[in-house]
Amino acid sequence: MVAPRLQVHRQQVSLGAEADLNRGLDLLAEVRNGETPAMLRLYRPEPTMAFGQRDTRLPGFGQASRASLERGFTPTVRRAGGRAAAYHQGTLIVDHIQPDHDAIALAKARFGFFGGLFTEALRSLGVDAGVGEIPGEYCPGEFSVYGRGPAHSIKLVGTAQRVVSGAWLFSSVIVVENSAPIRQVLSDCYAALELVWDPATAGAAEDLLPGLTVEAVEAAVLAAYAQHTDLRVALP
Repeated sequence: MVAPRLQVHRQQVSLGAEADLNRGLDLLAEVRNGETPAMLRLYRPEPTMAFGQRDTRLPGFGQASRASLERGFTPTVRRAGGRAAAYHQGTLIVDHIQPDHDAIALAKARFGFFGGLFTEALRSLGVDAGVGEIPGEYCPGEFSVYGRGPAHSIKLVGTAQRVVSGAWLFSSVIVVENSAPIRQVLSDCYAALELVWDPATAGAAEDLLPGLTVEAVEAAVLAAYAQHTDLRVALP
C-alpha cells in the first residue's frame, strides 16, 4: 500500500488556493514520470473553499462562490470527487504521491488504509477518533475520520484521491485549529447550493482536545507513517 521509502517535503508557505491544488497535480505528473520519488507533501493552506465537480452544476454555485469570497475563502474546483470542503491555515494538508503500475487496483482500499492511519495518529494525541461517515457531515464520505465529543461527533479529516496511469495522489485535510470560520463559510455555501447538512458536524481537533496544534498533529502523522515506511526528509 505504501512505498518502502517516502521523501517528506514540508511546503513552508502556501502558494495560494489554486496554485496549491495545481502543485499537487504537477507533483503527481513528476512522480508518474520518474522525475520525483514517492513523497509526502505537508502544508498549511490559505483559506480555501474547494468545491467538487458536482457543485459547479448546481444553480447556486455562483452565489456559493461569492459567499466564500465574502468570508475570505478563495473558491476553487478540485478534480477529485466529493462536495464542498473548506480549509485554512489551521488545517494540515497531507498529499501522499507515489508511482504504481496498476494505480486503480487498490483505489478503494487506500481510503480504508489512510482512514485508519490518520485515526491512529489522532488517537496517539488523545483524540477519541474513528472512521466512517457521520450523519449530516459536510462533504460526506465513507472513510471520513471523525472525533467523538461529549454531545456529538465532528468531522476531522476529509480525503480525496486522484489516480492516473502509473501513479496516484491521496490528499487528506486534517482540521486542527480554529473551526469557527470553517463552519461559517460552509453554512453560507451549503445554503446557497441547497445542500442539507448539520453545521454541528464541522469542527476541529482542538475543540475536543484544547491546546492541540497543527505542529503536534503533523508530528503524530509522521510517527504513524514511520510504522509503515522509511521517511526521508527532503532538503528545503
